[in-house]
Amino acid sequence: MPAFLPRARLIAVLSLTQIIGWGTGFDMVAVIGPRMGAEIGLSNAVIFGGLTVMMVVSGLAGPSVGRMLARHGAARVLAMGSAWLGLGLLLLSACHHLFAYAATWVVLGWGGAQALSTPAYAAIVEREGAAGKRVIALTMIFTGLSATVFWPVNAWLADWIGWRDTLLVLAGLQFFVCLPLHLFALPKAQPQMAEAIGAAQAPVTLSEGDRRLAFLLVAASTTIAAFVSFGFSPTLLELLQKSGASPALALQLGAARGVIGISARAVDFAFGRRGSPLLTALTGTLCMLASFLLLALLPGTSPVLIGFVVLYSLGSGIMAVARAVLPLAVFSPQEYGLQSARISLPQNMAIAAGPLAFAALMDAGGTLPALLVASLLVGLSILLLVRLGKLVRDHRRDVPPGLSTEASA
Repeated sequence: MPAFLPRARLIAVLSLTQIIGWGTGFDMVAVIGPRMGAEIGLSNAVIFGGLTVMMVVSGLAGPSVGRMLARHGAARVLAMGSAWLGLGLLLLSACHHLFAYAATWVVLGWGGAQALSTPAYAAIVEREGAAGKRVIALTMIFTGLSATVFWPVNAWLADWIGWRDTLLVLAGLQFFVCLPLHLFALPKAQPQMAEAIGAAQAPVTLSEGDRRLAFLLVAASTTIAAFVSFGFSPTLLELLQKSGASPALALQLGAARGVIGISARAVDFAFGRRGSPLLTALTGTLCMLASFLLLALLPGTSPVLIGFVVLYSLGSGIMAVARAVLPLAVFSPQEYGLQSARISLPQNMAIAAGPLAFAALMDAGGTLPALLVASLLVGLSILLLVRLGKLVRDHRRDVPPGLSTEASA
């Protein structure tokens, strides 16, 4: 079998299941949520609060999922996650009151921890080793289309059969598409690749104390960046309008953000052979810092607003890739799943808290305090990445192991 076929199948299976996973879970609320709230008597704040519950539960589940990945492998964990997501959607379709609604999002959060993002990237690293960085970036390009695909699909289904039956259809996609694909369609890791990954060493030689420091630097830098990036996402239109954009311009710029973010992932994939996870993270955070300073220090004219959206979208898109691949700058491919799942705990907490924090800042003091706080936080993330870079440079192995290169990517 040609060498590229298993990789193509890996990308196709995980891209499809991640699009379905995010589209039927996180992205579903934007379309189905208001209809649910109107029927069962819950406000939009409560309805969208389900996403916060999901992210908090997913974060708390991260360390447990990491141990499951190390013990059972990514394919079985992904399959279990699909089953839990399907169960959560079934329960959500039967909700009639607040308690049931909140409890359902706990189930969806547990399922999301096993089926979304980190376990999928772990499946790639299990099969590709450290060379999987570019495969992860390519998969993330397709995953970024989940809302584009599922917003119209969910809206059409809800108009046709109602929101409860729509959720049953979405549950069916988890049970009858994602679960069997994870169990039976993912290519098996080749024996020689599995042996090589098991024998592969980390790209740096660290003492136990330095390993803990490296973990903290990776976790802190990516968590801070996620807090800021996701913090502005729900309030982007309000931020643009308060900075001087007309409602029409704000809507146009907001719509462009997704395209720019996906383009940033594509550029990172194209230049992935020449780059490194640390360079990717530094590029993303520097773009974000430049965007916040631009809007904070200059009048909100159309060119400034456009420049802000371009830089912010590029930065957040690149950082989405960096959060997934940065652990490979420090840890071996065999450790990737465990360490990434551990890092997901603070990241998901930050993603859940960020929108609330920046919305409160903007309500209390307007856009300038929010932009200055964001600049300070991203600046701190950059300093942490620079410190991580020095640690990696000082302890890099003289002869990198075969799987730590991307020659085969």
